[in-house]
Amino acid sequence: MLKKDLRKKYMDLRKTLSKDEVLSLSQKIFENFVLQFNVLDNQEVHIFFPIEKLNEINTKIFINYFFEKNIQVFVPKMVGNKIISIQIKPDTVFLQNSWGILEPESNENESDAFDYVITPLLYCDALGNRIGYGKGFYDQFFAGINLDAKKIGVNYFSPTDSIDDVSLQDVKLDYLVTPTEVLSFGCTSISTK
Repeated sequence: MLKKDLRKKYMDLRKTLSKDEVLSLSQKIFENFVLQFNVLDNQEVHIFFPIEKLNEINTKIFINYFFEKNIQVFVPKMVGNKIISIQIKPDTVFLQNSWGILEPESNENESDAFDYVITPLLYCDALGNRIGYGKGFYDQFFAGINLDAKKIGVNYFSPTDSIDDVSLQDVKLDYLVTPTEVLSFGCTSISTK
């Protein structure tokens, strides 16, 4: 299928989820992440805040866990047409941007060297190709970070459809975490059922 058709299909599927389903599925995704990835004290994790009106994964569960484990947490902030990374702490002051996403007040890019980048998406195929909202922000972001950062997509849905219009600018994910499995692209999947 084409990206535009997959984008519509998975946006529509996501809209059918109740708030309770979003929370329950987000919790399962979080549990699968923790089972698979051993994030250590002082490692650096870049993670997004959810757009709640679009039923994105509730990543606040992850963020609270990272704070408890003394893991350095960075979140994206849009400056112009570019994502920068800003470290947050439990007392960080946030503002809501025009997309309804919480962002730190600071405009100072604080890191490009991450151990993990937990990435938003609408869909990911069985090869690790990701579809976001179509602006290319994360493909551009991935091009500017360290090569050994693990790019991990989180999604409610497992890959069932192929993406027919993958471009050279599209950056593949290393892993996908769903409520039922963790896929490692280029390796075998790890079922968590």
